[in-house]
Amino acid sequence: MSSQPDSAPAPDVPSLVHPVTPGPQLLETAAGTLRMLAEPTRLHLLWQLAEGPKTVTELTAAAGVPRTVASQHLAKLRLSGLVDTRKDGRHVIYSLHDGHLVRLIRETINHADHRITGEPTHD
Repeated sequence: MSSQPDSAPAPDVPSLVHPVTPGPQLLETAAGTLRMLAEPTRLHLLWQLAEGPKTVTELTAAAGVPRTVASQHLAKLRLSGLVDTRKDGRHVIYSLHDGHLVRLIRETINHADHRITGEPTHD
């Protein structure tokens, strides 16, 4: 049995939320992330990556866009630090940089779904 209070996370579990004071640099960085999400094709690619790592071929098929279009958007996402890459033989595997992005993308899509379907909001 742990001696830690129930509300404290275990030492090896990262915090999902931590207190911050948004200054100019933090706000600009956050706005840059939101600008990257503000394009439908990029958002679709990120949505696919929220489900797990994928190759360009898999992402192109899922997003229904030409390979050149997917590659251009993935390059922007990589340069902005939102996605990571690794080589697997001749394939480049893309993945989201961190769990904050997974949650942000899922919440963004779910929020839009509520707006479109009229489903009641919730906390």
